[in-house]
Amino acid sequence: MKELLETLATWRRDGVDVGRAVVVRTFGSAPRPEGAVLLVASDGRIAGSVSGGCVEGAAAEEIERARATGQSRVIRYGISDEDAWDVGLACGGTIDVLVEPDVPRDVIDAAERSARDRGSAVITPLPPDAPPAEFGAHEPGAGAAPAATLVVHDDGRLDGTLGAAVDDDSLVAAALDALNRGTSRTVEIGDLAFFVEAYPVRPRLVVVGAVQAAMSLVAYACELGYATVVVDGRASFATAERFPDVDRLVVGWPDEVADEIALGPNDAVAVLTHDVKFDEPAIVEALRRGCRYVGAVGSRKTQADRRARLLEAGVGEDALERLRGPIGLDLGGRAPAEMALAIMSEVVAVRYAGSGRPMRDLAADRERERVLAREPVAAR
Repeated sequence: MKELLETLATWRRDGVDVGRAVVVRTFGSAPRPEGAVLLVASDGRIAGSVSGGCVEGAAAEEIERARATGQSRVIRYGISDEDAWDVGLACGGTIDVLVEPDVPRDVIDAAERSARDRGSAVITPLPPDAPPAEFGAHEPGAGAAPAATLVVHDDGRLDGTLGAAVDDDSLVAAALDALNRGTSRTVEIGDLAFFVEAYPVRPRLVVVGAVQAAMSLVAYACELGYATVVVDGRASFATAERFPDVDRLVVGWPDEVADEIALGPNDAVAVLTHDVKFDEPAIVEALRRGCRYVGAVGSRKTQADRRARLLEAGVGEDALERLRGPIGLDLGGRAPAEMALAIMSEVVAVRYAGSGRPMRDLAADRERERVLAREPVAAR
């Protein structure tokens, strides 16, 4: 939805009404993910997509029907194998689409906040299950109307409540997880279903030390959608020529520029210097501000010596447990670009609570668990 804000504003300036359809659930090989949006103006203009093309016409008709009745609906579309092939899939799937007569104010506000570096998620209670409506043959008006929305902010605040119907803490936890992962989804809490439409802020990587590995690290981070900041006290190292893709270069001491760059919980911090006077103040400040990832280069001996100094300086044991040192995953490479890849891999793993293990090993573990679950206890 965020990418359609400008289009929405333009259409509204033209004086037309705008309704929307948004994918709230997917089953099988659906062509578009949860959160994909289609906008339809009352003058016939269309923007966005909920299916890659195969159900757009039907969804647009439902938006017009919703505009006429003033009622939102959740409708299920089954996408045939032939239609799926046309949009680049090997087989068909099923999508649940929330059709609305207009674009909710909560959604617009959340998208605009996200552009201003404040994340939030809009939660829409859904019917337990949408009645099936096959693509090209669904019944007019099929579906069920959702209830009023709630909003969860990235600091955990909840606007609205469902009262005794559901535990608010469960809703907040689901919304914060969606914001952290940057993906919208439908979650089920008890017998109720909720569409969590996530509008996160862009994750940011702060690199302390404009060294050779930092150049590759910034390039990887940019490719993965991270905003990037490089901090170094040496102006000759922190240059646009060395870091052409970086969003911001800061010359100074990291602890002194923390306020300037608004260092905070949304940041991952990679300390790549080998200077005690420079790296340890950066580590202390990143831990103090609750950054989601804090890693620092150095051998095991360097890490042990650093840990002792930080403890003596008053950094608590709990805080030091969050410090990733030596930094990065064990990929075996030693070249600067390989070191950067190992660091970025760990940053991503921490963000998504990944294990960092090979997928083959995880699949083998799951298969063993399934086999054990099927075996009688006496046979084990």
